[in-house]
Amino acid sequence: MTLGELTLFLLLLAVGFQFWRIRSISERAYGHVEHYCNTHQLQLLSVARKKTRLSFKYAKIDWWSVFVFEFSGNGEDRYVGEMEMIGQKVLRTQLPPYRTN
Repeated sequence: MTLGELTLFLLLLAVGFQFWRIRSISERAYGHVEHYCNTHQLQLLSVARKKTRLSFKYAKIDWWSVFVFEFSGNGEDRYVGEMEMIGQKVLRTQLPPYRTN
């Protein structure tokens, strides 16, 4: 194995690890939004990742992600909320004013 092959192997390994890391962050975000909506008696309609970037907050490098989710308070109207995360830690969850039954 040459140095070039070893470098390529390590690069592919790092890319694969980051793919799985971002995937686990997305699953954690979905779980948090689902729990948040159940706690506040809201109907969760969808969750999507809006953006993801590397961040140096809290003295370590990790993924900073923003997720948007659609929910309903009364089953008829649709609203869009936003959640911000660093790694798997939720920084904030923001919802617009919404109508309930």
